[in-house]
Amino acid sequence: MNKVGDQQVHASDMAQGNTPLLSVILATPAGYRTIRKTVSHLRSQTARAFLELVIVAPSKELLNLEADQLSEFTRYQVVEIGQFHSIGQANAAGICQAVAPIVALAEDHCFPDPQWAERLIAAHQGPWAAVGPGVRNANPNTAVSWADLFIGYGPWLTPSPSREAEFLPGHNTSYKREVLLGYADQLDPMMEAETVLHWDLREKGHRLYMESAASVAHTNFSLWTSWIPAQFYNGRLFAGARVRQKPLPWRMVFVLGSPFIPGVRLWRIWTGLPSKELKIRFFACLHALIIGLAIDGVGQMIGYALGTGNALDKVAKYEFDRFKHVREQDRLEILGF
Repeated sequence: MNKVGDQQVHASDMAQGNTPLLSVILATPAGYRTIRKTVSHLRSQTARAFLELVIVAPSKELLNLEADQLSEFTRYQVVEIGQFHSIGQANAAGICQAVAPIVALAEDHCFPDPQWAERLIAAHQGPWAAVGPGVRNANPNTAVSWADLFIGYGPWLTPSPSREAEFLPGHNTSYKREVLLGYADQLDPMMEAETVLHWDLREKGHRLYMESAASVAHTNFSLWTSWIPAQFYNGRLFAGARVRQKPLPWRMVFVLGSPFIPGVRLWRIWTGLPSKELKIRFFACLHALIIGLAIDGVGQMIGYALGTGNALDKVAKYEFDRFKHVREQDRLEILGF
């Protein structure tokens, strides 16, 4: 059972009739140090006075919150859920405890521009159940980093124009909270592979939107030793989630189609690139792209055949505290230490 471990309501909050317009969900299984950089970018938001920050952690004691940094938000709270190994579980817990009508997912390695929240709030005035940001590379100095970015975020790379979308960036999208709460006890598994969630939303008649002006800088893997296993386990997790409730014959169809996945994805990445500069980057990291997509394809084949297995725990190892999985130069340039 999730519980609210600590909640600070500031004078600008309910007492004056003001409620936050957007709740930002930020999860960490470790201490505050792992999310300090992301919080600093949230503190720089033009709409920070309308934000609630929801930090999901195993416990308040482990988090060691630096509360003096959070006074500029309308409200913040810490949601304690005990030890966790899944970003989907943590995000779902934060969503359930948030109070704003819009919830946005954030990561310890993804840094929003100052107008990110303002642009998301404005976009949600439209008929969209979910709004995703434009994405750019926070550590652009290696082929692995670019390959990771192209594979994970190819359809939303800036300078792509804002548009209605079929699916949106995982772990970085915003949602109308009431839509997500409609999943009830299925919210946890749906948050594990958000592409599957987005497809399900569209099947239910909801519409999705990419707001490129709500831009974020994403830190990507830059170490081969971390990126290769992450590609495999992410592929297996996605595939297992996609066929979770499918009968065996359907699963076998997906298994048989798996060898074609790398080629299809490579073509889609190439044709979706919005600028000449990104096309040059594509060719510069083509060797890494081919390797990464092949590993992902193997992971998907196993996921379709055998389910997610231990992929959930493995993925969490790479999703949290990303700076363990980048070159020292990248860490120094982004974090300064």
